[in-house]
Amino acid sequence: MQFTQPGILAPLPTVGRYVFFSVRGNAPALHTALSQLRVHADGLHTVVAIGPALVQALASEVPGLRPFPALLGVAPAHSEHTDSALCLWLRGEERGELLLSTRRLVELLAPAFALERVVDAFRHGHGPNGYGRDLTGYEDGTENPVDAQAVAAACLHCSTMGLHGSSFLALQQWEHNMPAFHALPPQARDHAIGRRLSDNEELDEAPESAHVKRTAQESFSPEAFVLRRSMPWWESAADGKDRMGLMFAAFGHSLDAFEVQWRRMLGLDDGLADALFQFSQPRTGSYYWCPPLQQGQLDLRLLGV
Repeated sequence: MQFTQPGILAPLPTVGRYVFFSVRGNAPALHTALSQLRVHADGLHTVVAIGPALVQALASEVPGLRPFPALLGVAPAHSEHTDSALCLWLRGEERGELLLSTRRLVELLAPAFALERVVDAFRHGHGPNGYGRDLTGYEDGTENPVDAQAVAAACLHCSTMGLHGSSFLALQQWEHNMPAFHALPPQARDHAIGRRLSDNEELDEAPESAHVKRTAQESFSPEAFVLRRSMPWWESAADGKDRMGLMFAAFGHSLDAFEVQWRRMLGLDDGLADALFQFSQPRTGSYYWCPPLQQGQLDLRLLGV
C-alpha cells in the first residue's frame, strides 16, 4: 500500500508552484476545509505540507514537527524563519494547469485559509547525473539517495497509523545575487560549490567553506541524508531587475538531518560559513509535515480530520 505522497519521491516536474496559506477561520472551518482538501489533493500533482501554526490552531500534535529555528549565522551567513500554516506544492507539465489548479484550491479552502503568497518555479536543464540545474548552472541534487535509500531518508517508518509514511519538509526560498556570482572567477565559483561546473566532479582541493564539504551528508554522526527536490524560481520586474534563485526543498523522515546541515552552513559548528552566502541568501525558512495517504487520500487523523 502506498503511504507516502507520491510527488515527494517522483522526479521533478517541468513546472511547479508553491502556494502558501495562513489561518483565517476557526477550528470547525479548518476541519471542513481540510476534509475537502483530503479528497482533492492526490499527493502527486498536489503535495500537501502542514505547518506548525495549523497544527496549533487545531489544538493537535504531530510528533517531530516544530517551528523553523531562529538562528544567527556567522557573517555573511543569514537565516530567516517564516513558517506558514499550509503549503501546497503544485506539480505539472504546463504552467496554465497550475494557474487553474491554484484558483480551484484557493476557492476550496476559503474562508478557513487566506492565500498568503505564490512562488512559481520550474525545472532548469539536466545535469550530468540527470538532476536539474540551479540557475548558477550547477547540478542540484547530485548526492541524493536513490531507490530504497531515498525512501529511508525521506519517509517516516513507524507503527503509528497517521504518521507512518509521512515526511517532514524544510523549505527555503533562496535569492541569488547573480551579478555577485558572475563577478567571481570561474575557479572561485567552483570552489564555492565544491564541484567543477564543466563535469560536476567534486573538488578535493576546494576550501572547507565549499558547499559540498559543508553539507556532506555522510560526514555527520549520525549520517544526515535528505531527499532534495529543489526548483529554480524567477520573478520579473518592470525595471529589468528580475529576482531569482532556488526554492530549496529537503524531505526527511525527521527534520534533524536538515537542521544539522543548516547549522554547519551557518558556521555554528566551527565558525566557518558556507561559501554560498557570498552570492545567495535565504528569504524564507519553514518546516512542514507532509501527511501520509490512506487508500489514496490524505490521512489527517492526527489533526482530528
